[in-house]
Amino acid sequence: MEIMMGGISVKGDLHCHTRLSDGSEGIEEVIAMAKRVGMDFLAITDHDTVASFSRSKILGQRYGVQVVPGVELSCIDRKRNRKVHMLCYLPEKPDRLEGHCLKICKQREAAGMEMLKKVMQYFPITIEDVKKYSSSSTSLYKQHIMHALMSYGFTTHIFSGLFKELFDSKNGRVYVSVPYPDVYEVLDLIHQAQGIAVLAHPYEYDSVDLLEELAAQKAIEGVEVYHSRCKQEDEGKLIEIAQKNQLVMTGGSDFHGFYASRPSPLGNRFTPQESLNAFFRLKEQTNR
Repeated sequence: MEIMMGGISVKGDLHCHTRLSDGSEGIEEVIAMAKRVGMDFLAITDHDTVASFSRSKILGQRYGVQVVPGVELSCIDRKRNRKVHMLCYLPEKPDRLEGHCLKICKQREAAGMEMLKKVMQYFPITIEDVKKYSSSSTSLYKQHIMHALMSYGFTTHIFSGLFKELFDSKNGRVYVSVPYPDVYEVLDLIHQAQGIAVLAHPYEYDSVDLLEELAAQKAIEGVEVYHSRCKQEDEGKLIEIAQKNQLVMTGGSDFHGFYASRPSPLGNRFTPQESLNAFFRLKEQTNR
């Protein structure tokens, strides 16, 4: 993929979600929004699925937004027993990711269905009520269940007190975990697919120590520095780590539409031109 500048500053939101995973909007709606808010580049990084790749490329051409193929892969830092999200960009062999993604989506679907059946013991919603919202997704997510509960009037927003009561990972009444793979297994998979591995939002899951470990081992190519929920002082720390270890610095809104835990409009955080240049140079070097 080439970056066309012509003396004009460009920017890209390299982290957003659609209805293919846990976003509230479809692929076309998200790309149209990206155009309206002034993004030149967009990466749709749905959780554990590459299903957006073909359609998003076609729609990006239609709307004049260059789409960067991407996926956000769920994994575990077993050493610290923490959840991790790893972004994979521009995989030359996305078929290497498909079997892995299908397995994770099936496991998430099974966990989601188990949680839904427990919720149905407390509330008069049905599987059909939830499927109205999950039918476009590769898995059944907690947000889809909450959307059905909203429709029945039991809550007025997705991430309400009811969400915590039901789905808190420690004390939720119906919570069921998904057995995610080890972060090193996922990194190996990304590199088999010839993609760029970027650690997502390190402060979201307390992954700064993991970031430094992976950077020292040259196990990743980049880190998501500019993120909608990253404080300015934390951003400074990430820049310091990235510069020290020659990591590409990416940024994105982590857009989920109204399925987000807090306001995060598309393009409110983005990858600036200098970082985009480094991102695409890295890909060219990798291809060589």
